[in-house]
Amino acid sequence: MNLRIYDPETARKTLLQRQPPDVQDVPAAVRERIQALFGEPLTPAQAVARILADVRTGGDAALRRWSQHLDGWTASDFRLPPTELQRALAHLSSDLREALESAAERIEAFHRRQPLTSWITQDLGGTLGQLVRPLRRVGIYVPGGSAPLPSTVLMSAIPARVAGVREIVLVTPPQRGSDRPAEIILAAAALAGVSEVYVIGGAQAIAALAYGTETIPRVDKIVGPGNLFVTLAKQQVFGVVGIDGLAGPTETVVIADETANPEWVAADLLAQAEHDVLAAAIMLTPSETLAYQVQQAVARQVAQLPRKDILALSLVGRSGIVLTRDLEEAIALSNAYAPEHLNLVVADPWRWVEKIESAGGIFVGEHSYEVLGDYAAGPSHVMPTGGSARFASPLNVWDFVRLISLVALDPRTAAEVGRVSAQLARAEGLEAHARAADLRAATANS
Repeated sequence: MNLRIYDPETARKTLLQRQPPDVQDVPAAVRERIQALFGEPLTPAQAVARILADVRTGGDAALRRWSQHLDGWTASDFRLPPTELQRALAHLSSDLREALESAAERIEAFHRRQPLTSWITQDLGGTLGQLVRPLRRVGIYVPGGSAPLPSTVLMSAIPARVAGVREIVLVTPPQRGSDRPAEIILAAAALAGVSEVYVIGGAQAIAALAYGTETIPRVDKIVGPGNLFVTLAKQQVFGVVGIDGLAGPTETVVIADETANPEWVAADLLAQAEHDVLAAAIMLTPSETLAYQVQQAVARQVAQLPRKDILALSLVGRSGIVLTRDLEEAIALSNAYAPEHLNLVVADPWRWVEKIESAGGIFVGEHSYEVLGDYAAGPSHVMPTGGSARFASPLNVWDFVRLISLVALDPRTAAEVGRVSAQLARAEGLEAHARAADLRAATANS
């Protein structure tokens, strides 16, 4: 297993291209599973639409049926009592609990520095402003079938709590071979201040959050990463509820020069590649020597890692090394790719920070490696993927509030603004708008 070395043009055409979630290549095993479940060959998007419609009309019964089919869930109640969360936290080893608490403290401290302030001014005639109000009820999806992710619980729920969300609902699938999530997910939920936990996963969980069932009230917004089916479900329910974005396969770009430690760079690339067979771990470098050193280090380190099956596919799929003419070209390629994570492992990395236009997060220097961002650096690790860093941001407290415009003009200002409004309304052919403004203006002039 190794990383292929690309030239920039080939990389642009292959390595740096992505497919949207509804047209991604689907493994044969997934197609066969869909055929077995529905009795006909459906695309993943079509299968998700069927599940969403079934839960929307069938409620708990449909939710239970799909959970049994897809997750082998056989328990009687989706919701876990709060005592289960506290029990899981109490049973953690002291070292693990201390690590979770330390991460939670840093995540909360970071997000409390993000300003969330309503504002009002009297400088524009009367009173104008914006009121910041937290969302009432938010749903958080946390993957958990094969690899439980307590870090995602902290990274999603803590910003919501800091924003003032009253009801934080967590949905997560049961562990394979069990009717329960991993205990560490429940412990993290207790630390993060989660209000409710439901043992459901997949598209059926998104349906329950978006539409509500007899036992699960609907939410205002759904956040958190998931597999292709979760992403497609979020895409299809958007508009009924808000969503944070469409999470694609995770990705990292390392821009490195001849000063980088090849063993460390290789370790950082492998840390990303082990997530998923579709994960992207890419190095951009003008140093041919470093490129071959990292290639060799990857081959050595892979042999010592347990997730070899995943790495064997991710390393030859969307991962690789790109030899650029210089660091300027590496930055340009990265900006075009807009990676979830961007690591600057170069001499004087701060020199290049201002040139970064598109990235979910920038990790500056060899000691600020991306794994720290996954767990405890501070910012949420729920970041834009699939090129959406061109227009989207990492999950943050602003994702859990909405702005309400406040307009309270004094009569004189209202008359002045009314005359302008009437002119513009008539230009748009909206006479009723114009006359509503004229009536107030006439009153003000009498």
